[in-house]
Amino acid sequence: MNKLQIMLTGLVLAAFSVLGVGIVAFMHQQTEPLIQKQTEAALNRQLAAVLPAGFDNDPAATARPLAHNALLGGKGKPILYTARKGGAVIGWALRVIAPNGYSGAIHLLIGVDTQGRVVGVRVVEHKETPGLGDPIEEAKSDWIHAFQGKSLHDPSGKGWGVKKDGGVFDQFTGATITPRAVVQAVQRALLYVEQHKTELMEMQP
Repeated sequence: MNKLQIMLTGLVLAAFSVLGVGIVAFMHQQTEPLIQKQTEAALNRQLAAVLPAGFDNDPAATARPLAHNALLGGKGKPILYTARKGGAVIGWALRVIAPNGYSGAIHLLIGVDTQGRVVGVRVVEHKETPGLGDPIEEAKSDWIHAFQGKSLHDPSGKGWGVKKDGGVFDQFTGATITPRAVVQAVQRALLYVEQHKTELMEMQP
């Protein structure tokens, strides 16, 4: 192969490389808005499921990072979403972390009303063992609904635990660590709201 052939081969390969990069960039540009819309729609569905009914603002637009607090778990940054009706605060959703899941951190969205009662809980992300720990997902079990209406004082004392620990919440067959981590995270979120309620109520939209 002479120098001219080598040069032509190199130019062809370079052209294909540029074309490939261009195609990838074009596809990314086309799909990124769709992915973003799907992500936003999923978040809005989750917020609607955990916040008090009747809010008339856009809670996703109120997303606000909170200062690190041990009650909100882990090294991730907790996020607060505020629900309002007629301008008045009617509840909050906190994105928090249960750091002590069986296979690592469990990311949760926990909705609380202004009376300190749980409106709803949803699992946003987790790596728990399929078939054992994944009943925390609403799509696979109604276990997560057991938190609705609960508060720091209902149940009281050791009631905030799985039944194996003397609490009121079911554990899963062969998997106690996962539900225990979620129960503790919800209890800590309620405690955070109780301790910071005045501050949360006064936050501007």
